[in-house]
Amino acid sequence: MILNTVLVFLTDLVAHLLGNNLFRRHFHLVLSATVMFGPVLSFWVSQHSIFAKRSHFLYRMFLRSGWGWTCIFVGSFVFLLSFSSRRSLSLSLRHLSRLGAAGGLWFVFCKLLGVLGNATGSCYETLPGNPENDSQSLLVLREGESKTECLKAGMLWRGYEVSEDVFLLCLCCLLLAEETAVFGPYLNRGGFSDAPLRILFLFCVLLLSLWLFLLLCLLAYFPQFPTQLLGGALGCLSWRGLYQGWYRQVPCWYCPGRPGLGLLKNQD
Repeated sequence: MILNTVLVFLTDLVAHLLGNNLFRRHFHLVLSATVMFGPVLSFWVSQHSIFAKRSHFLYRMFLRSGWGWTCIFVGSFVFLLSFSSRRSLSLSLRHLSRLGAAGGLWFVFCKLLGVLGNATGSCYETLPGNPENDSQSLLVLREGESKTECLKAGMLWRGYEVSEDVFLLCLCCLLLAEETAVFGPYLNRGGFSDAPLRILFLFCVLLLSLWLFLLLCLLAYFPQFPTQLLGGALGCLSWRGLYQGWYRQVPCWYCPGRPGLGLLKNQD
């Protein structure tokens, strides 16, 4: 009984914070400012920190499979929220299709970024006997090789790149904010909410906090300008095109509609 009371109080508090109009309207601005000014933190963080190593557990466990974690938690929350409120499988699948569209867009952009990197970059190897890795100690090798083959061979790749990690984290953060922000208004209108749904909501909020933390770590410990700025801009543009453009149209066979639409019978 006490645990359920704590769960209800905590989820209501967080849901109302995320569902606040101030948060929903300005979260993307806060995220954009974080990407722009986050690298400034590199002047204060220690390079001896455990987060300054790419082999850290959080990077290996979550960052490399960020889209999978997002789909698991957000997909479960969206399906349970929509199905428990209307008991309609078609409505639940329509809301889940937003994740499919966002995943398809992310996949296409990653492929395009890989093609761009291979087309504009070159493979370099440090000259023997010169320990300094400055620009004068590099030798161009087999320019026709791909970026993956070059890095696997232990050589250096230089070209025009867009940070796929920052792109993914920004897109996932904005997607999580959009999908979870409807829970507050949903509760205010008397929507059905049991313990599993509330627990899933809290897991989504924890995942959003983790993505924000990893984004700050990448910007602070591995600053790469302007590749990270371009990655953040691409993530924000993808969100705006989907959630502020396409999903705001009238739901039909080619448009899943905005989050929360049609979940309550008395909804307009």
